Amino acid sequence: MNASQDMTAGRDRGQDRGRDLDGAVLDALFADSPHPVYVLDTDLRLVGFNDAAGHFRHLPPTGALGMPLRQWAPGLHHEQVEAMLREVLTTGEPRSDFEVEHHPVPDAAHGAGLPHTVLSLAAFRLRDSVRGVKGLALSVMDATDRYRAQVRLEVLRQASARIGTTLDIVHTAQELADVCVPDLADTVVVDVLDAVLRGDVPPLESLGHDLLLRCAGYSSVRPTNGHRPIEVGSVLEPGLSSRYKQVLTERRPVLLGGPDGHEEAETHGKGNALVPERDAHSRMAVPLAARGGILGLARFYRQRTAAPFTEDDLRLADELTRHTALCLDNARLYTRERSVARILQLSLRPVHVPGHSAVETAHSYLPSSTSGDWFDIIPLSGARIGLVVGEPPTRGIRAAVTMGGLRAAIGALATLDLPPEELLERVHDLVSRLDAEESRHPDDTLDSRRAGTCCLYAVYDPVSHRCTLASAGHPPPAVARPGKPVVFADMPIGPPLGRGAPRYHSVRIELPVGTLVMLCNPVLLRDASPDSQEQLARLGEALHPENRPLPDIIKTILSDLARPHPTGDGVLLLARTLGLGSDRVASWSLPNKPEAVGEARGRAEDRLDHWGLSQLAFTATLVVSELVTNAVRYSEGPIRLRLVRDHAALIIEVTDDSSTAPQLRHAEDDDEHGRGLSITSQLTEHWGTRREHRGKTIWAELSQHAAA
Repeated sequence: MNASQDMTAGRDRGQDRGRDLDGAVLDALFADSPHPVYVLDTDLRLVGFNDAAGHFRHLPPTGALGMPLRQWAPGLHHEQVEAMLREVLTTGEPRSDFEVEHHPVPDAAHGAGLPHTVLSLAAFRLRDSVRGVKGLALSVMDATDRYRAQVRLEVLRQASARIGTTLDIVHTAQELADVCVPDLADTVVVDVLDAVLRGDVPPLESLGHDLLLRCAGYSSVRPTNGHRPIEVGSVLEPGLSSRYKQVLTERRPVLLGGPDGHEEAETHGKGNALVPERDAHSRMAVPLAARGGILGLARFYRQRTAAPFTEDDLRLADELTRHTALCLDNARLYTRERSVARILQLSLRPVHVPGHSAVETAHSYLPSSTSGDWFDIIPLSGARIGLVVGEPPTRGIRAAVTMGGLRAAIGALATLDLPPEELLERVHDLVSRLDAEESRHPDDTLDSRRAGTCCLYAVYDPVSHRCTLASAGHPPPAVARPGKPVVFADMPIGPPLGRGAPRYHSVRIELPVGTLVMLCNPVLLRDASPDSQEQLARLGEALHPENRPLPDIIKTILSDLARPHPTGDGVLLLARTLGLGSDRVASWSLPNKPEAVGEARGRAEDRLDHWGLSQLAFTATLVVSELVTNAVRYSEGPIRLRLVRDHAALIIEVTDDSSTAPQLRHAEDDDEHGRGLSITSQLTEHWGTRREHRGKTIWAELSQHAAA
């Protein structure tokens, strides 16, 4: 055999071996392959299938030879699948991992009762020996488990991003319901215990008595047609035999089948809270438990989805509810803290503001948060009045603690008649000292830092018609004098309390009778900048005319100037200045000599008789003589005596040039001196001393209704 014959024989043997290998591959593909394979012609008609396809219940090919795809596989999304197959025929590019849902037709052969599945398709083109396109091969795999695992992962991913975005209990419960529908369940109802909505968690032993659940979240694939079968806030009261109560008491998720007839009849009569029970073929109930307490219950239903819930679905629901329960508990704690802070704040701020001869006041308090902003009106000696507005840097209970402490401190220091700048300096030192003490205990859970609190303190004198103001980081008040444009008081702004050096300076401004003074925190107004001309113009429109009733002016300010959604509590204090004229004030300058005591008694008695207060003459002249006697004894310059007739009190003031503060002593029976202030304290309602630019003033108040 020559060389050419050897080559021809070798080629024939190679072709025979190739044909044998092709036949072996073809036999293995159709006889031994575990994956279903379908052969389609160029018109997508079924022309062959392997043994695995003959036993594949989702796409049974028996009796389907010669049928187009949409006839022998009606459960597939045929438009989507046919488009993919024709693309493979045209381009020759094989496709793999093409996932499509398969919904068996109930009346189709071998399809009744099968749940819907997810199939993974792979297709490649078939050619003959001359490279002609003869059709394509379609391989099919059941990818339902893989698809459901991907769906579970996606639900978990969405849950971590979408659940717990706020500290609102109802909103958080609704987020759980929205995340789970439709990927996990067709209908989800989230119920929370009624006590949780108030910020409490009932003890476990009480779950068997007076159990009350309220719907806090609901979502369903079923159309509502404008009416939701379950409304947020509706009540669910499981009976004693209810499986849901068992889930709560045992704190264990439960996988249920269809509705129990006895339970359905028992609970449906109490309202519409269990409407999903009627047509659900599969149910899950998972408790909402966090930090050792039970918060509520999550119910999952499937009505349209044919596949029942599985143990994997129950584990997924349990994981979702655990995450949601922590978010709900955070919202519950926030609700409780907010409620406690609100109650504490309302109890600490002035509820009733009595009338005063110095100013006419009106106020408004807008509780949009728990920021703890406050105001105060403090009666002072000499018929003066103190006006305070402040805002702490913290929120919640911390803000309430700060507000209560600083309000009490400012009130106590104000009664000492300290000038505004000195009062702020002392409060600044107090805040710094308290915060320094708390910083030594970093493990404290209650952070009640006060540093950064802003405060404005103003003192108005109705006799001199002057107002003295000082600020610690707070913007100046708006002033509307009669017939004048509105301006912001020109005053220096010191650092907030507890920050920086305590350097505060006060200013004294003239406020004629009828002047409006508006004090508010910056969060209330849209623009509280003193340089804002637009704001001044709008303030002018709101405050004028000044003789309008103050409640009407406040309504105008809140409607025209207030922010629609302030970030903190809005505090507004409006004061209209009044005055005490010569008919209510009497003042004399007396020489510093013993004869001044008798002169002071006589002038005081004449003035009281002129005012119709002769019933106070004995007591008042006794107090006058004691105070003037002390002034003569301990001072050198002239003495000033002033009587002020307030609404319900007679105010006696004696001013001298001595800066020595008087001391109340208890004299013995044989002492010749030391009884003056003791007698004064026993005969008067209040008494005290305040510093002047030179010397001091001792004052005392007598009730006009006191008997002689």
